[in-house]
Amino acid sequence: MGDELYALDFDGVICDSCGESSLSALKASKIRWPMLFEEVTSELEEWIIDQMHVLRPVVETGYENLLLVRLLLEIRVPYLRQSSVADGLTIEAILEKWSELKPVIMKEWSEKSSDLIDLFGNVRDEWIDKDLSGWIDASRFYPGIADALRFASSRIYIVTTKQSRFADALLRKLAGVTIPSERIYGLGTGPKVEVLKKLQAMPEHQGLKLHFVEDRLITLKNVIKEPELDGWNLYLGRWGYNTEKEREEAESIPRVHLLDLSDFSSKLK
Repeated sequence: MGDELYALDFDGVICDSCGESSLSALKASKIRWPMLFEEVTSELEEWIIDQMHVLRPVVETGYENLLLVRLLLEIRVPYLRQSSVADGLTIEAILEKWSELKPVIMKEWSEKSSDLIDLFGNVRDEWIDKDLSGWIDASRFYPGIADALRFASSRIYIVTTKQSRFADALLRKLAGVTIPSERIYGLGTGPKVEVLKKLQAMPEHQGLKLHFVEDRLITLKNVIKEPELDGWNLYLGRWGYNTEKEREEAESIPRVHLLDLSDFSSKLK
């Protein structure tokens, strides 16, 4: 085992799961709001899925995909609107203001994150049970990642807002990689900054070089705010779910290193 420790985000760093998460969110939205989605055409569904790929950089936790699906429906179908923000709302505005929009629509739609998290997980579980190969095929690992993980000399941890069981299933099925469950910190294990504190405090990690790879700039900025985490090397993956504007901002932050996919794979090996 090398003297490097890599804490890796999952979606947007290891796995491009946007196709699966968008389709799962659409399935879940039909269950959560059946009256709204009963007359949605296949053409409108395709438009929603296309826009979800554009909007993926704003998603921090999976359940937000359901909110985006419904918001896109309200943008496209005025008579279904039950929120105050949908009128005149553009895709660009969602990218810019999602942190402001999310609490407004959740309040206006009377939704709780815990309920949406449970529903989103249940829909994925049912899809896996009924069509495992279809669920797996809706995601892909970024080129070179599977081999890099399989032959990594560094100590690897997964730190993600994805539910651990889904990350584990994709690692096994797409990459043929088994990462011990105690090294996968998924949804419910606490904020990422707290997980990083926990990892650096473990006796077996003393003396290791610490690296954290993310695709969300805001997460890295939260790490920078914590003096206790000054020892971590921070990387923003160019290939992940981030925008050109975010990458330009990252270049102005001394702690954050912009990372290309090929360089990342070689670092793990």
